[in-house]
Amino acid sequence: MTLLLAGDIGGTKTILRLVETSNSPSSDTIYQETYHSGDYPDLVPIVQQFLVKANTKIPQKACFAIAGPVVQNTAKLTNLAWFLDTERLQQELGIPQISLINDFAAVGYGILGLHKQDLLTLQAGKCQPDAPIAIIGAGTGLGQGFLIKQGHQYQVFPSEGGHADFAPRKELEFQLLKYLLDKHDIQRVSVERVVSGQGIVAIYQFLRDRKVATESPDIAQIIRTWEQEAGQEEKSVDPGAAIGTAAVQKRDRLSEQTLQLFIDAYGAEAGNLALKLLPYGGLYIAGGIAPKILPLIQNSGFLLSFTQKGRMRPLLEEIPVYVILNPQVGLIGAALCAARL
Repeated sequence: MTLLLAGDIGGTKTILRLVETSNSPSSDTIYQETYHSGDYPDLVPIVQQFLVKANTKIPQKACFAIAGPVVQNTAKLTNLAWFLDTERLQQELGIPQISLINDFAAVGYGILGLHKQDLLTLQAGKCQPDAPIAIIGAGTGLGQGFLIKQGHQYQVFPSEGGHADFAPRKELEFQLLKYLLDKHDIQRVSVERVVSGQGIVAIYQFLRDRKVATESPDIAQIIRTWEQEAGQEEKSVDPGAAIGTAAVQKRDRLSEQTLQLFIDAYGAEAGNLALKLLPYGGLYIAGGIAPKILPLIQNSGFLLSFTQKGRMRPLLEEIPVYVILNPQVGLIGAALCAARL
């Protein structure tokens, strides 16, 4: 048995999991703990505290999924003043092998460790076991990636597809594009500006300013507070979550219309990714937003937008589409990645 340390390292929280694994893909969790990242100057004291509390020997291998880019075995967190280097971490923690991977790459590995109950099938399709796998996930931003079978295992590849151009398809979306160009005085709009948590708020503001529907007082107050706190690192409200909840509960017409436009754009971009990869191994919807608005994803135009690609529609109808329900898929992926070291 091999003792592994997996970590999901974000600007807000750090989750560490100690697992034991053999040569099989499965592993047994020995201990897990969550820490507030901002309370510590670096990852090292968190891991040291964790291992003391776990009352265990030093793991042989570790993999940390980082909310930020990983370049040449180093990483700087996007929303936290931590600079991580594998060589330094190995020396200070005494762990022989450590890997740093992007948090969305960790989701890619994590897919390989999910069970049936961790997924909701949107479209059964016709799965081809050795075909590519695609991942798309709206959250703070819009992550994209893919997996390719190499020999007996998959290799995970990150992507910056979320920064590709937003491609409007109908009049309302063209108006949204112009609204965002003018509002931010920019030359182009990435799809991430629309399909993400910030995108939900942007769509709401667009529809509000066009007076498509009357604002409800409670959502209006949340949006005003958020707008007044623009530029502050710490915000007291989460307008995207409030809009999503109101839409799911069908208690605010403007929020419902916001989510409809958001989901249409989400499905269309997922379809764009599928056209480029033909992921007959499955397209997996990750990120924090989809599980929270699951009834809308299931019952709205997501799949229609996904498959509405003209003559290519029959191809897209054969691609399995799943929503990932397990919020710790990245942690699972970090453990699987550590096992490969």
